[in-house]
Amino acid sequence: MQYSIVAPEKLRVVVTLPASKSISNRALIMHALSGSSMLPQNLSNCDDTRVMVRALSDMPKNIDVRAAGTAMRFMAAFLSCQKGEHTLTGTQRMRQRPIKPLVDALRYVGADIEYEAKEGYPPIRIYGKPLEGGRVEMPGGISSQFISAILMIAPTLKKGLDLKMTGQIASRPYIDLTLCMMREYGAKADWTDINAISVKPGQYKARQYTIESDWSAASYWYEMVALSNDPDTIVELEGLSENSKQGDSVVRHIFSLLGVKTVFSKHPAGQLTKVTLKKLRTRLPKLEYDFVNSPDLAQTLVVTCAMMGVPFHFKGLSSLRIKETDRIEALKKEMAKLGIVLREMAEGELAWDGMRCRPSDEPIDTYEDHRMALAFAPVAFVNKEIKINQPGVVSKSYPQFWSDLRQSGFEINEI
Repeated sequence: MQYSIVAPEKLRVVVTLPASKSISNRALIMHALSGSSMLPQNLSNCDDTRVMVRALSDMPKNIDVRAAGTAMRFMAAFLSCQKGEHTLTGTQRMRQRPIKPLVDALRYVGADIEYEAKEGYPPIRIYGKPLEGGRVEMPGGISSQFISAILMIAPTLKKGLDLKMTGQIASRPYIDLTLCMMREYGAKADWTDINAISVKPGQYKARQYTIESDWSAASYWYEMVALSNDPDTIVELEGLSENSKQGDSVVRHIFSLLGVKTVFSKHPAGQLTKVTLKKLRTRLPKLEYDFVNSPDLAQTLVVTCAMMGVPFHFKGLSSLRIKETDRIEALKKEMAKLGIVLREMAEGELAWDGMRCRPSDEPIDTYEDHRMALAFAPVAFVNKEIKINQPGVVSKSYPQFWSDLRQSGFEINEI
């Protein structure tokens, strides 16, 4: 399938964003470990969360998480401490994404896990049982999901967990989000040093939990405001929290440097916020930023800056190599179709100094990666038209994205 996308001349819209996938998937694990029969409220309806709901509800012997990285990592830890035998597998790409650091750590605290095929990669067979816990080291720079996965089961371990992370810690805000939610569910868990966390043995407490909207999804509306030619553009986003623990809430600060103003207003009856985005007349002549704490925003900012003609130098992108696709290579290839030549300055660094090449009429490929489709769709504000292959990949995190665009005045046709 291929979509042809044409942007509206004016953008005036109110958008109800999807619930946060990151919070939803963490809440599901903690709910399950608390013994609660109630699901959290306002759960995300994305593919990744639906996979986890089915797995936790049915607990089949063979669990196919498809392309859901959080489900693979979180379920690997969860099943390790639950009695029973299960096999975790996924898509071909998922079977290429490493899981060895997490498996090693789980084995160290007593888990019984075998690789079904290639050493260090899914599928894995798990023989669940009560785990001892204790002290363990894990590399901090590969994926914060590995860290979060073992942290969430730590209260169930007989000795709790003393975790030390080696090297640079990637996506630290996502670890903070995990710890904050664990405390909300009654766990005793906190940082004891800049690279160390202690979790005491105990029991999660069942509670009602409402999921806030997704700041990662909001980033694409920030991009649209930045790229829109209409100086009076207004986008209102429903359901966000001003004090959110989501790492990608930093998007509001980054886009303030690119001419997008964020205005918060409280709803009368609750703590969630309506966010109004407006265009400003000022912007940085060049953007330098380290995405080590928010790598999921990288594609959005690469596309935005290039389409605005703003040179950039971005660091902290090493983890993009092991996402749904190799996002660094995908960005280099697809941006070239738009006439933009990206340079990889060093491992985990991408830059654009204004160098251009001849653009092509080829559609943008998405590589089974939702964020490629989401980040490139707003290019329609700059180009007369943008074509995107396999647009259905957005269901992984933002299923109603194309519907929201149509309601905003976009013309979207299937080719």
